[in-house]
Amino acid sequence: MKKIISIILCAVLLAAVFAGCAAKQETEQKNDGKLKVVCTIFPAYDWALNVLGDKAEAADVTLLLDTGADLHSFQPTADDIVKISTCDVFIYVGGESDSWVDDALKNATNQDMKTVNLLETLGNSAKEEEVVEGMQGEEEEDAEGEGEEEPEYDEHVWLSLKNAGVFVDAISTAFGEADATNKDAYTANAAAYKAQLDKLDKEYESAVASAKTKVLLFGDRFPFRYLTDDYGIKYYAAFVGCSAESEASFETITFLAGKADELNLKNIMVIESSDKKIANTIIQNTKSKDQKVLVLDSMQSTTAKDVEGGATYLKAMQSNLAVLKEALA
Repeated sequence: MKKIISIILCAVLLAAVFAGCAAKQETEQKNDGKLKVVCTIFPAYDWALNVLGDKAEAADVTLLLDTGADLHSFQPTADDIVKISTCDVFIYVGGESDSWVDDALKNATNQDMKTVNLLETLGNSAKEEEVVEGMQGEEEEDAEGEGEEEPEYDEHVWLSLKNAGVFVDAISTAFGEADATNKDAYTANAAAYKAQLDKLDKEYESAVASAKTKVLLFGDRFPFRYLTDDYGIKYYAAFVGCSAESEASFETITFLAGKADELNLKNIMVIESSDKKIANTIIQNTKSKDQKVLVLDSMQSTTAKDVEGGATYLKAMQSNLAVLKEALA
């Protein structure tokens, strides 16, 4: 259903955009000499700014999901489509939630545009959605006659510092191809930023290595598979990361509460947008009923206002490390 909605809406947007205003905006935007970059998500936007370095002031960098809209429900506006159509570099996740992108790129005005598809950049390192023990699966629509479905990949690739280094290199390469004059500067900036990512990655490795427990229990969606796999952390959760479910079944609550008791877990995890309802229900069904709710930031709700206030990818991951230390203590 999500794919169908995306295709229909995209078709409407494209018809309106390219029939009415694309030519005008293309003329206005094409010749100002700035490197134009469009990013769908906040982490990619922040990586782009770090690779640009002091060249960012002379570039035009756009964050599409700038109001806290969730990647899984985001649909581009007509203005968004035009910005993508005329940009020099477009950076996007490339999962099912980005099904609208294909049509946008197919009809792009700038045929020399460089693209960075994060999932494609990962190649064989991209992970399929995983349903672990006790996790509530999504209600499936009747797929009779539709044939075998393609695998659905976990889109939350940015929640791995190791992945981030790979993406930064890909972004640097794209910038160098779009703006050869400043290629060396982009390469140097990428190397300096990757050194910060590597340093924080080692801090994560050290923290997990010395942790008393290596299990997380989420009373929520679970978008942190890339992170937990990086450091050998086991997890239990109510839903997969891309789930649209908001109500947990009795069986799911009972299982997770039982796991919290069995493993003597002191904390129940949620993501930043959670109302904590499921987490609190799990706690009320444990024996001790005294677990603490801890929040890990999946960076899916970061807004343009947060960015203006100084939010960065590294700050978010440093904050997550502090929470992780408490959760695994």
